[in-house]
Amino acid sequence: MENRGRTMVQFAFYKFDAAWRRQPEEVKAKDKAELACAVEEAADEMMVRAYSLVGVRGDVDMLLWNATEDFDLLQKHGSRLLNTGLGKWATQPYSYLAMTKPSQYKDPSAINEPEGRRLVVKPTGRKYLFVYPFVKTREWYLLPHEERQRIMSGHIVVGHKFPSIKLNTTYSFGIDDQEFVVAFETDIPADFLDLVQALRETESSLFTLRDTPIFSCVQMSIKEALDAVG
Repeated sequence: MENRGRTMVQFAFYKFDAAWRRQPEEVKAKDKAELACAVEEAADEMMVRAYSLVGVRGDVDMLLWNATEDFDLLQKHGSRLLNTGLGKWATQPYSYLAMTKPSQYKDPSAINEPEGRRLVVKPTGRKYLFVYPFVKTREWYLLPHEERQRIMSGHIVVGHKFPSIKLNTTYSFGIDDQEFVVAFETDIPADFLDLVQALRETESSLFTLRDTPIFSCVQMSIKEALDAVG
């Protein structure tokens, strides 16, 4: 797939069969080591960040946030992971595919932003990541661009009130079911709750069709994330 300098982004969520936890300890240790090795080898070729959702959501245990300019690497390493010992106990209840691109809307505070910065995914390393797919109403796209810019300017102003939060927006038009995937990094979960509540009061929220499910993720090494599973 020709990406024109853009980055393919995948949020791959995994759930592991509870029966695996009842396997002998030596089997679990071998399975975890094999899967961790697969993830670490993937990280040699593309960006990979591991997060745990154990004890937070019942339908997923782990997130791998992947990014690469080479679409085929996502399939190559995804297949490799699922064919490890522990991978054979895994399902993918959710997997969101997206791509970076420049925003249509101007942010006055980012006037000196380097050209192409939004085409590269650069996680900050903050402990918590909040991820959800996002779809706007069709009415939104029928508004003149100037009107959408006016509405988004109000949305952007609210976002700047929470500097502890880094937003990563990626685009899914035509390549997955949602239109965007948004991922918010922070060390202060309370700030994210307050941000979302504040955004509900903006005009832009009138044009939200869907912004669930929402995933609250805790950054860990891949070994720590697997230890949390079992």
